Amino acid sequence: MAVLWPLPLLLSQHLWACLALTLPDEPHDGPPSAGFDASRVGPSVDLPGALRVFSLDYHHVQAPFEIVLWIMLASLAKLGFHWSGRVPAVVPESCVLIMVGLLVGGVIYGVRHSAPPTLSADAFFLFLLPPIVLDAGYFLPGRLFFENLGTILWYAVLGTLWNVLGIGLSLYGVCLLVPDSLGDISLLHCLLFGSLIAAVDPVAVLSVFQEMHVNEQLHILVFGESLLNDAVTVVLYKLFESVLRLPSVTGLDVLVGGCRLIVVGLGGFFVGLFFGLVSALTSRFTSRAQVIAPLFVFLYSYLSYLTSEMLHFSGITAIVTCAVTMKQYVEANVSERSNTSIQYFLKMWSSVSETLIFVFLGVSTIQDIHMWSWPFVCSTLLLCLVWRATGVLLLTAVVNKFRRNAVTFRDQFIIAYGGLRGAICFSLVFLIDDFPKKRLFITTTIVVILFTVFVQGMTIKPLVELLDVKRKKRALPTVSEEIHSRLLDHLLSGIEDVVGYWGQHYWKDRFEQFNKKYLRRFLIGERHQARSSILRVYQELERREQQGDKEAPPQVDPRPGGRPLLPEEMDSIRRILSRNLQSFNKKQTPAYSRHTLHQDVTAKTALHRHQSLPERHTCNRSTLCPQRAEGEFSKSYRGRARLSRSHTVCSASPRRSDPPDSVDPAALNPTQPSDPEPAEEQRSPLHRASIERATKKQLSFVLESEMRQ
Repeated sequence: MAVLWPLPLLLSQHLWACLALTLPDEPHDGPPSAGFDASRVGPSVDLPGALRVFSLDYHHVQAPFEIVLWIMLASLAKLGFHWSGRVPAVVPESCVLIMVGLLVGGVIYGVRHSAPPTLSADAFFLFLLPPIVLDAGYFLPGRLFFENLGTILWYAVLGTLWNVLGIGLSLYGVCLLVPDSLGDISLLHCLLFGSLIAAVDPVAVLSVFQEMHVNEQLHILVFGESLLNDAVTVVLYKLFESVLRLPSVTGLDVLVGGCRLIVVGLGGFFVGLFFGLVSALTSRFTSRAQVIAPLFVFLYSYLSYLTSEMLHFSGITAIVTCAVTMKQYVEANVSERSNTSIQYFLKMWSSVSETLIFVFLGVSTIQDIHMWSWPFVCSTLLLCLVWRATGVLLLTAVVNKFRRNAVTFRDQFIIAYGGLRGAICFSLVFLIDDFPKKRLFITTTIVVILFTVFVQGMTIKPLVELLDVKRKKRALPTVSEEIHSRLLDHLLSGIEDVVGYWGQHYWKDRFEQFNKKYLRRFLIGERHQARSSILRVYQELERREQQGDKEAPPQVDPRPGGRPLLPEEMDSIRRILSRNLQSFNKKQTPAYSRHTLHQDVTAKTALHRHQSLPERHTCNRSTLCPQRAEGEFSKSYRGRARLSRSHTVCSASPRRSDPPDSVDPAALNPTQPSDPEPAEEQRSPLHRASIERATKKQLSFVLESEMRQ
């Protein structure tokens, strides 16, 4: 054994001699060499024909390896945030991710003594932003969005123009007041900077408002405005950028710019609509290849975004329109497993993109290119708050005149205060052409982002609780609520049609008829056509419940072709039905309504007197009139007495003048069955007179009671 101990040492020396390492480029004094020095490890590995047991080639996998490391770092930061105790209740997730990015950027800067990598505009707009917008559009609450579409467009278009022009012109005035340091900033540069700094970031808004659980109307107004605000902002930015490159600006250029704004928005809408319909039609034929069905959702959506960007249309508008268009048809065509795959993959994809954006925002803040100017930075912060608040107040004052559910002052404050900036303006500011004050624009943009995300993002939740803003219901709607909601929609659309008013319910009803008659028949397969609207509502609610409860067991597919019910399930259904029917048969109290009146008037109802109350007694209103009273008026009153839905009990004071024989003896003893009513000819005259007196007195009592009511 003593002879064998040098063997591991000799084997290790031989392996080190055969080892080849390809390291990153590092400064060294000697000639370039890919391996170690031969004087230290034996023969050089660079000799031709040398056998390599182990090698390292980092440059071959550098790009994907670093991408995976960044995603891993961001995911671990997000995982640690959700396991950090009470931190999520105080600090928003976006703030924690930006702080992690600041820490990582500081470490990189301290080690390398150079600026860390920044988030390029192409990487943001082409790879990170589309998943977030697709997820937001696919899971957009359609009913709330289209009911508030006018208000959302009012905020997104006119509100954005108000903020851009207000901030740009005000900053130009500040530059004129400080000509020494800001005199070289032109009006077009101020308008260009105002167009990018007015962009409300949907990523930041979603990350903050989803944690507060505000009411549905407020959430859809803020989120919808931030979603469409980005499309308007990007269009205005590109417009001002094109005008800035012109040697001179004329009135025709302004007119062309306004037309371009409309064309860009409508072009993105029609591109998204086309790809959404094509995606729905393609999903109709995926029944034999369900594995690739979710792939078409991502491909067509991303293709709509890229096509719009290629044609210089609004890519955000295109991908949102595509997602909203194809959702109901794709969900009806594909299986439940495919729907679940689509939902989870979209959530995962958007969550990773959102995490990377916030981490890179923090990393990119550590730069050497900052330029500081107190008047410009402080004025920009103040103007962003003032112009957004005034715009929300003025626009809401106008739009509330046309809304049934007015936007309250509390909601207006949250809308104005919730205008968070994020990666949209950060990416746009790096696209500005080089000029002397570009570094000042970058610094000001970073300060505004950090202020809105940290200060406004951390204080908006306490303000919501302080102002007692209405929160969202946690429970999902039931089938009964959905059916009653649709009933009210049909009722309101009918009323609008009758009075000749073409409101939202009228157009919604017309679209539903067109959708049912043409689109659903063409875009949804025959085997997936729901025979009943109630069944369709039930399927939609089951899908929502499965989305909300991740731990829920898999639901049985109610469509044709599903698995048959098990014997124990059939027995359970029989027991439930028999128990319910048995309890229904035991119900003896009849239910009346003015539409279903019983025609049998021969039944006799007794008058019950309760002896427990000495001063007052209760009587059944259905027995105030005798069943065999004579005269036409008694017949009409007998019909009226049966209009009550149940036995209504009323109170009356006892009258000593009432004769004792006006009461049926069977009423004094309810346990004994009453005798059949005697025939008319067998009654005595005294008995007939007492019945007439009782009828008049009871009639007067009823009239007095109705007059009091």
